[in-house]
Amino acid sequence: MVNPLKEGDKAPQFSLPDQDGEQISSKDYKGKRILIYFYPKAMTPGCTMQACNLRDSADEFKKYKVVIIGISTDKPEKLSRFMEKELLNFTLLSDENHTVSEAFGIWGEKEFMGKTFDGIHRISFLIGKDGKIEKVFDNFKTSNHHEVVLDYLKQHTS
Repeated sequence: MVNPLKEGDKAPQFSLPDQDGEQISSKDYKGKRILIYFYPKAMTPGCTMQACNLRDSADEFKKYKVVIIGISTDKPEKLSRFMEKELLNFTLLSDENHTVSEAFGIWGEKEFMGKTFDGIHRISFLIGKDGKIEKVFDNFKTSNHHEVVLDYLKQHTS
């Protein structure tokens, strides 16, 4: 059972390796709006569609001064290949031990093709400049995730 953090909750601090193996800390983004999107697995059709749509919308996200960070349990080497293959223009972080996924409350039982297993649930969090969760996105398709987030930003940016 997943129990994602809610709007208004303080976002957990974290430090994870990026696609190049460099440690990236949430503190590096202090005072910025961040879209942290959790996705199950790099280089799978849905995750690739979601990432490429975010890539193609990067300029719009910049207009709203939102930094995009993708987090999965993939190893940094795989994230690096994913970035190169899809020419992604944002940071991917490796949460191999799923500690950050658990801190955000989105690690838990999933079902896929009749099998039950633990994994990352595809949920995104918009973190405000104050370090609190401004918005939780948990109702979207991989094909329209970027639109759902941008629609929210259009309505909630002064």
